Amino acid sequence: MTDHTAAPASAKSAPEGAPESAPEGVAGDREWSLDELADAYAYPAGPPGPADPGGTGAWLRANMVSTLDGAAQHDGRSQPISNATDMRIFGTLRGLADAVVVGAETVRQEGYRPARARDAFAARRAAAGQPPAPAIVVVSASLDLDFSLPLFTAPLTPTYVVTGAAAPSDRMAAAREAGAEVLTAGEGAGADPARVVRALAERGLTRLLTEGGPRMLGQFVAAGALDELCLTVSPLLTAGGAQRIAGGPGLAVPERFVLASVLEESGFLFTRYRRDF
Repeated sequence: MTDHTAAPASAKSAPEGAPESAPEGVAGDREWSLDELADAYAYPAGPPGPADPGGTGAWLRANMVSTLDGAAQHDGRSQPISNATDMRIFGTLRGLADAVVVGAETVRQEGYRPARARDAFAARRAAAGQPPAPAIVVVSASLDLDFSLPLFTAPLTPTYVVTGAAAPSDRMAAAREAGAEVLTAGEGAGADPARVVRALAERGLTRLLTEGGPRMLGQFVAAGALDELCLTVSPLLTAGGAQRIAGGPGLAVPERFVLASVLEESGFLFTRYRRDF
């Protein structure tokens, strides 16, 4: 794996304590250890940025993969356009997060299960005051979910379901009966993206990771709630009509992010971009 770490754009490009480069002294053409990846992808320890005006300390990063022609999936799933190193980074990002935030459609398509504890991150999580595994947070308006699945009935840490106050009351009751913690973060049927971040931060879940899907990522982008994008660029072409990594209404003015780092292996690019504060 080769490190093409970007030089800091400016002194204001990230909060104090945010990682500006990969770990020093790492050889370029070898597989990084999980500890080195965890250092490279550590959450910032500084003050909140503009996406966190309430000062909750929350930091929302997204982890997505895209082909060269912009597809976020192939045959409805992201795995066919990924590779082993992408999955190592995927596991590392989960190993650092308090909570993994996903949309209901992604839960159904990708067959989500509870996050598992991993020995490689146990000491790091304990030192940070985190439970052994991140919580899974499912954002849904309809709550059209199978609450008999292990994601809801047998998680290592609580599974959260976030919806709006006007969501179907019987489905909210079913989620609670299955053992999920139900949060409301909006006045209508659906959750407001910025309020999702605040609601989780109020419960001490400030290191947030969203893995999609594209529709939900688009909502976070539109709400100005995304702080960081970890994007794997896959050296594949798929054509077809697959979604991009973010969908939904476009922004009136494109929002600029700055490049934090780039890793390369076998033509795959593993990039990190942060909000340009």
